[in-house]
Amino acid sequence: MLRISNITLRRGVRVLLESASMNVHPGQKVGLVGPNGSGKSSLFATIRGDIHADAGEVSIPPRWVVAHVAQETAAIDLVALEFVMDGDEELREIEAGMLVEESEELAHLHARYEEIGGYQARARAQTLLAGLGFDEAAQGRSVAQFSGGWRMRLNLARALMCRSDLLLLDEPTNHLDLDAVLWLEDWLRAFPGAVVLITHDREFLDAVAGSIVHVENHRLNEYAGNYSAFETQRASRLALQQSAYEKQQRTVAHLEAFITRFRAKATKATQAQSRIRALEKLERIAAAHVDTPFTFTFRAPAEKPRQLFRLEAATLGYGSSPVLTGVEWSVLPGDAIGLLGPNGAGKSTLLKSIVGGLPLIDGELHSAQGLRVGYFAQHQVDQLRLDESALWHLVKLAPGEREQVFRNFLGGFDFRGDQVTQKVASFSGG
Repeated sequence: MLRISNITLRRGVRVLLESASMNVHPGQKVGLVGPNGSGKSSLFATIRGDIHADAGEVSIPPRWVVAHVAQETAAIDLVALEFVMDGDEELREIEAGMLVEESEELAHLHARYEEIGGYQARARAQTLLAGLGFDEAAQGRSVAQFSGGWRMRLNLARALMCRSDLLLLDEPTNHLDLDAVLWLEDWLRAFPGAVVLITHDREFLDAVAGSIVHVENHRLNEYAGNYSAFETQRASRLALQQSAYEKQQRTVAHLEAFITRFRAKATKATQAQSRIRALEKLERIAAAHVDTPFTFTFRAPAEKPRQLFRLEAATLGYGSSPVLTGVEWSVLPGDAIGLLGPNGAGKSTLLKSIVGGLPLIDGELHSAQGLRVGYFAQHQVDQLRLDESALWHLVKLAPGEREQVFRNFLGGFDFRGDQVTQKVASFSGG
């Protein structure tokens, strides 16, 4: 099994984990959760051997194969199907050996090739790609022809292709549509190896994870069950901790009051000293707290029209190439609507057309007078100025507003103290 024993991880002077321990048994599905920046991805890097712990030990059985999803892929000319098959390194090594070896050694290679399912490997890779949204034509295209999001899917398929004993997944659903997420849930449940999973998708965790490890106070605290069970157990633990804290505070106050009152009195001096020693030996219980809850609220609009916008007989697309045709759609104040569909179906095209970033090919868009649209695009992060701060970006949106208003707003997203003036480049992707 994977054994993490009393490790300490630091990023500069900042402590991420301290004397933290956890174990992952064969076949176990573990969800790793905690605030952004708490050390989850650094723990993955330590398990992979990319970084070393400042103290403690990470041990993995020598025969275990560990797979993970690469975060970047170069624009290479390799065909997608072949790129995914490369994820099974032993398979590729045997195939290469079979081209040059002879006689007895060649027979051993053929036997091992059959043992690891080499003759079914291509079909296995095709199944993985199909499950993640690649049709037959896409499987024959080169990696260089895919966008960044689709390359991340290829990286995921390549990691799943590896016949691993331990699979490390860091936000695997970020670039997947709903169908691919549901397929991945089923695949991971059937996967015989161990999985450690970082994700903010609680429904995905509920479907896959059999235990949760929570990064809290620089420790790794394990809970049995899925994410919903974790929330219930943690709430109970925090309630007990808070009750014990309040009880201890009452005891401390009583002892301190006795000491203050009788310390100087000769007949009570011995009892006062006894209580002083009791206070010194008391192991203090910390007050329970919940990690960084979000507190922002949506501002009320100045006006509420009866209808926000309406599309009539609209054709949406790029240039003269339609993506959606005959669109009839209107949205009223208070509506909460989810857009579902496979990648490439036109969801982003529809939103871009509504906000005015993409002209209609045909038809009409009627927007309410004075309508203001808040729009977070798929690649919105790419528009940030990395050499500027979070505060600078908000000031650009509303130059006349008081700085404290911006600081309060950023605080609702857990930007603390000097973080509001740090350069965007200093923050991680999360």
